Amino acid sequence: MLMLILHWILSSLLLLLVASIVPGIHVANFDTALFAIFVMSLINVFLRPILLLLTLPINLLTLGLFSFVINALLFALASWVVPGFEVSNFWAALLGSFLLAVLTGLVDGFDSNRAAQV
Repeated sequence: MLMLILHWILSSLLLLLVASIVPGIHVANFDTALFAIFVMSLINVFLRPILLLLTLPINLLTLGLFSFVINALLFALASWVVPGFEVSNFWAALLGSFLLAVLTGLVDGFDSNRAAQV
């Protein structure tokens, strides 16, 4: 449970970092980032698998690149739901979702390496 809370906090900090790097993404404060990551997690658990299944033919045609579009749309959906988290356009959502995924993957990679050494 502690690792889940730590992951949630780190992801929120990464969202704040992404908002400071990508023009067109604005996060009001840390509380908003926490809520945004929570909403993104719920969206990724419930909506993402359904959308990936529905868009499977186009995803196969584009060799999986359409998944980036799905991620950007879900990122923008989270900004629509969470007050204080704003994404101005599709390209900001695309870059923001990609950057957040890469940074989260790096943090998770460091965490799993440490767990394997213990």
